[in-house]
Amino acid sequence: MKLKIAIAEDNHFLAKAVIEKLSFFDDFVFKFKAANGAEMVGKLEANHNIDVILMDIQMPEMDGIKATEIIKEKYPQIKIIMLTVFDDEENIFRAIQAGADGYLLKEINAENIHKSILEVINDGAPMSPSIALKTLKLLRNPLTITEDEAIEKVKLTKRETDVLLQLSKGLNYNEIAENLFISSGTIRKHVENIYRKLQVHNKMEAVQKAKSQKLI
Repeated sequence: MKLKIAIAEDNHFLAKAVIEKLSFFDDFVFKFKAANGAEMVGKLEANHNIDVILMDIQMPEMDGIKATEIIKEKYPQIKIIMLTVFDDEENIFRAIQAGADGYLLKEINAENIHKSILEVINDGAPMSPSIALKTLKLLRNPLTITEDEAIEKVKLTKRETDVLLQLSKGLNYNEIAENLFISSGTIRKHVENIYRKLQVHNKMEAVQKAKSQKLI
């Protein structure tokens, strides 16, 4: 099945160059382009059947970081990779806080874009090397190390994790079913399994326990 890609980029020529890079690979299908974050949010309301968004940061009307935050609240199943010229700590930090799944610099070649999209779909976090280094420096804080290795890890399937992530955003069964393109009956079944595995009795307990065990 082909991965459905969208791009938010206000520079027409840069967007065209990225779309051309993607056209080399037959496992991708390019769905649409938006010239700013607000336009991307609007287009997703009409069609949110998208796997990955390549998101610029500095755009008019609504920047990529704000758009990422909005999209991740509403459609947490969509992966977002920042594709930008900005490599300063503040933008990296704000993008990660907003929920970005990856962070690439625009000079990236076609092969690495392809590799990064596949990586993000497999729950990786693709980053340009210089960004990864800055992220490490941002996060390097020895005081945050906890000894939670003793806690036995609960194993959730990828689909259960997807459902739980959507529940944590306050979405109801019908909204989750629509986002994940499965029936609300199937969602109920997944939720039952989640409650059983986590040994909880309601949504709030499930979300809290999953967060404390870093499952979502």
